[in-house]
Amino acid sequence: MLTVNTAAIEQRLRALEQRLERMGRDAGRQAGASLSQAGDQIGEALASALNEIVDQLRGRARSAGDEAAKLGNVALHRVSDRVQAHPLATVAIAVGVGLLIGLVGRRP
Repeated sequence: MLTVNTAAIEQRLRALEQRLERMGRDAGRQAGASLSQAGDQIGEALASALNEIVDQLRGRARSAGDEAAKLGNVALHRVSDRVQAHPLATVAIAVGVGLLIGLVGRRP
């Protein structure tokens, strides 16, 4: 009678072990699916945040470009005003620069 009880206990232990293995596999699958979903959500959140940063940088770049264009226009107007105020000096400077370029271009 002692061997029958031992065999029954062993059988129950094996059944319990198999059940625990199934539960462990199921839990692993569920955890894997949850981790995958969490990873997708994190990826989406990062993509959204990066898109916002890129949009902000583009806006700043446009603003910087606009500011540079304004400064360029101001400088152009200043040069234009100086040329109109001193036309002979402008011609002399242009001739001097042309001669320097010509001399540099002749050297072997």
